[in-house]
Amino acid sequence: MTRLLMECTYVYEHPRANSGIQRVVRNVIRELPAREAEHECIPVVILRGKLYEVKSLAPLPSRGLDLVSLRVRLEQFASLFWLRHRTLERRRPFSQSRWARHALYFGCRLFALGFLSIPIRVLDRLLKRQHVPTRCVPLQHRPGDQLVLLDSSWHADFFPLAEQLKRDGVGIVSVIYDLIPLTHPQFCDAGLVKVFNHWFDWIARTADGYIAISSTIRDQVRLEMEQRVGEQQVSERWFDYFHLGSELDLADATSAIDSKLLRVFTQPEPVFLMVSTIEPRKNHAYLLDAFERAWAAGSKARLCIVGKIGWKCEDLIERIKRHPQLNSRLFMFNNLSDHSLEHAYQNATALVFPSYVEGFGLPLVEAMQRGLPAMGSDIEVFREIGGEFMAYFNLEDPQNLADLVTGMENSGVFPASRPLDKWHWLSWRQASAQLVERIERHIDEVILDRETACE
Repeated sequence: MTRLLMECTYVYEHPRANSGIQRVVRNVIRELPAREAEHECIPVVILRGKLYEVKSLAPLPSRGLDLVSLRVRLEQFASLFWLRHRTLERRRPFSQSRWARHALYFGCRLFALGFLSIPIRVLDRLLKRQHVPTRCVPLQHRPGDQLVLLDSSWHADFFPLAEQLKRDGVGIVSVIYDLIPLTHPQFCDAGLVKVFNHWFDWIARTADGYIAISSTIRDQVRLEMEQRVGEQQVSERWFDYFHLGSELDLADATSAIDSKLLRVFTQPEPVFLMVSTIEPRKNHAYLLDAFERAWAAGSKARLCIVGKIGWKCEDLIERIKRHPQLNSRLFMFNNLSDHSLEHAYQNATALVFPSYVEGFGLPLVEAMQRGLPAMGSDIEVFREIGGEFMAYFNLEDPQNLADLVTGMENSGVFPASRPLDKWHWLSWRQASAQLVERIERHIDEVILDRETACE
């Protein structure tokens, strides 16, 4: 029996992370087909150069200190700390004196080293010792196994082991979420661009097949592969895609909804929701420009921004915090639970998603599956995901979105070609099954081709 070894190392080591890729990995692993299926699916991690079968992706209950939660809080504080540092650099006296900036940086580095970096490293060591024996067990690979790189493997250091597995007869399948660090490096941290480029070179040489999260990305991957390894090698690989699910798996109905969020929806004015990490690619500045124009034209619509603070967004965060409409018609939440997000999806007027480029657009299906209309930038992948059920706007002029907002506010009619009540999207169980089915199909085709060639 062929076994699919579904790699989930990053999510295993960062179980509280809850951005797009982590949502996908966690939900796909949870909904993997039963073991009696034709191809056995086994969640695996690669730690310290060894292969382990995952018994629990989430941290196990502990009577002692919750080290995982403590590490998450330290990481969140570190992100806010350096965001504040970059904001201070642009103010007097630091903006006018190189020596003052050096002194500020040196002081911040000392603080971060003693109170953030070292504690985080200590926690990493303690967590590895604490969880490996209980959350996972050693797994022996077999010839014919397929290692499916489901997680964000560019963060990983397991390439030597993966190459050894391949020499031992294990196939390698890479799940591709997007190629944004390659196609739009201006939106990414320079370190990520370098690491991602190295990773893509590696999978271009190593993987036997590639499965993307949209047909748009599948086609981009094939083109990128042709440029890197040539058409002959590309013809020897397979390329496919699957679509993502829509449930919020961490929504705990017993937990409290954020009280400030509740107040956003107590007024009769329409609320437009934006859900994503705050970083340049998501185009929040365009969103603010559009709503400022709508407000200037008399609109009473509210804009609610939901998402953790990311990178290269210091000016935007400063603009939001100093905005005259903040907590009146403009709201920002950086740490909402899934239960609170569910409430926002169910009570907002529409989702607005002005991103420059995406691999999929997970908030679109999360919103629309709950009956919330969605407006998105007019990019190819959004057309693939939303079809005639969404409304689209161009990114050349914020007035285009402002007109959509005021038009919907005044008429109460959502400007899409097809009514949303006919919308249907995949559950995570269906998405996981689709992923496995398409991988299995290609593996079976490869095996059949080899058997035919031998005859």
